Amino acid sequence: ILVTPLDVIKTRLQAQSNPFSKGKCFVYSNGLMDHICVCDNGDSKAWYRKTGHFKGTLDAFVKIIQIEGIKSLWSGLPPTLIMALPTTVIYFTCYDQLSEALKSRLGKDDEHIPVLAGSLSRFGSVTVVSPLELIRTRMQYRKLSYKQLYTCVSSKVAADGWLSLWRGWSSTVLRDVPFSAMYWYNYERFKKMICEEVGAHEPTFFIAFTSGAASGSIAAVITQPFDVVKTHRQTELWESETLKIPQKDCTSTWAVMRKIVAKNGITGLLAGIIPRLFKVAPACAIMISTYEYGKSFFSHLNEKMKQHP
Repeated sequence: ILVTPLDVIKTRLQAQSNPFSKGKCFVYSNGLMDHICVCDNGDSKAWYRKTGHFKGTLDAFVKIIQIEGIKSLWSGLPPTLIMALPTTVIYFTCYDQLSEALKSRLGKDDEHIPVLAGSLSRFGSVTVVSPLELIRTRMQYRKLSYKQLYTCVSSKVAADGWLSLWRGWSSTVLRDVPFSAMYWYNYERFKKMICEEVGAHEPTFFIAFTSGAASGSIAAVITQPFDVVKTHRQTELWESETLKIPQKDCTSTWAVMRKIVAKNGITGLLAGIIPRLFKVAPACAIMISTYEYGKSFFSHLNEKMKQHP
């Protein structure tokens, strides 16, 4: 909710300087998750095609509120919430449960625990949510009814098998699993370090926020090449379907990486790192600090209820 306006403004500024042509794709990402948006016809009133003459970010922010109303800054939020809720519930619950299970086996202070728990919980949530991601993208793209969606998905399964529902899973795993491993490892280290420095017994909202932002930034920079590959593969897939272009065979992650390096050099694998950092760092910080605060609040509430039933 807090970070979505940043990407709405970025997308609108992009559309103004380089108008999206029919059938072309662009990525809409608010730090929490990505959306591939396929451009409609020229007469479309879709939020990303609205004409605007903005001089910059602040000007766009003010003019969108004045002309279109404040709600326009949250365009594209509903599909994020629909996907974010199951993903986050699975991810955080699995992380906490795995951490507790590993602590009893490996010892409380073992440094491998956040890496293992973070990787496994992310692997699980990506695998469970991957077919939903495909369905959500198809609903955004074709505005299908549930009956049409069922027909579309069942015909895809009949033609290509059940595994076709997990298309794009490998590039998502390659980006998200290392991200989670690094994120949780650094988060737990920073949290412990800051707590010791200020003499706190448990992390405050500020400690969790700072640790989350720092660890999210480090993980985002290191996993950026896989983010570029994932975006490249998704946009290529949707553009080939929309424009009826036969898809090329070159779809493996490493093949796409080689193609990007050949075309744009090694820096091509770090494309979009600055806007990603602007979204990922606050998104990670907000998520983990509210989660830690929630855990602490309910933990203390449970204690009180035990003492005064």
